[in-house]
Amino acid sequence: TESLFTLGAGQSLAAVTDFCVHPAEQAARLPKVGGTKNPDLNRIRAALPELVIANKEENRKEDIEALQAEGFNVWVTFPCTVWEAIQLLWAFVQVFRVPQIGQSLSVLETSWEWANLAAQNTPPMKVFCPIWREPGAAEGRPRWWMTINRDTYVHDILRLSGSLNIFADRDRHYPLAADLGEASPEPPASERDIRYPRVTPAEVAARAPDVILLPSEPYPFTEADLSAFQDFPEIPAVKNQRIYLVDGSLLTWHGIRLAKALAELPAYFTRPDSDSFGELPEAAEAE
Repeated sequence: TESLFTLGAGQSLAAVTDFCVHPAEQAARLPKVGGTKNPDLNRIRAALPELVIANKEENRKEDIEALQAEGFNVWVTFPCTVWEAIQLLWAFVQVFRVPQIGQSLSVLETSWEWANLAAQNTPPMKVFCPIWREPGAAEGRPRWWMTINRDTYVHDILRLSGSLNIFADRDRHYPLAADLGEASPEPPASERDIRYPRVTPAEVAARAPDVILLPSEPYPFTEADLSAFQDFPEIPAVKNQRIYLVDGSLLTWHGIRLAKALAELPAYFTRPDSDSFGELPEAAEAE
């Protein structure tokens, strides 16, 4: 929704999900069709859309197939890298016929090229970025966090920002006990998503991240979550006080907001000998 309004195609929107909240004023005026995991299909039908834009990760397969079976055109998106996200924006430009925004996307492509070049020529800082934590765990003492591996958009935006994802090589195992090293894993199954491993505090400590990012979404990490790392003072990020609360949309929103992400995220990975060390985005808090 935010991307289409920014691209100049907001007038084409007939309805949006409950989670489409930006830009606030325009999004508030649009009819809502429920959440991404529990859409009201009758409301979607009533909106009479010529095109339904879905996402493989955010929307349920059964809802997508139900709409397709009724003859709706459903465009299922799934960018897993920043470059793929930029190409998706170009596709929006073509589909919604807003060529005037092309120059801005060309600038965005140039930003990607510079970021990619810098990532290839600058020693990265090791980062741990959880996206979820054990439900119901005692405050600050989860047994596990869910994080991301190399096949995710979050991994790629972190790479372009100057970091090395410490769990890039870690696949998710099933069941949970296997993921935590407490049981043997079940045989791989093609329909299972292995991109989001659940890792223990001991695993995090063993991989010694230089920086820890605690995003505001999908799990809303807060200052209360910082204490979970204090049992591991040997972790460089803990020792050097480089644990940051960060705007989660910079990591997970793969639309037009990636321009803001490419501009702001590198500040978290500047080295102590850099002239810009300590200059974090205003919304960030360092602990």
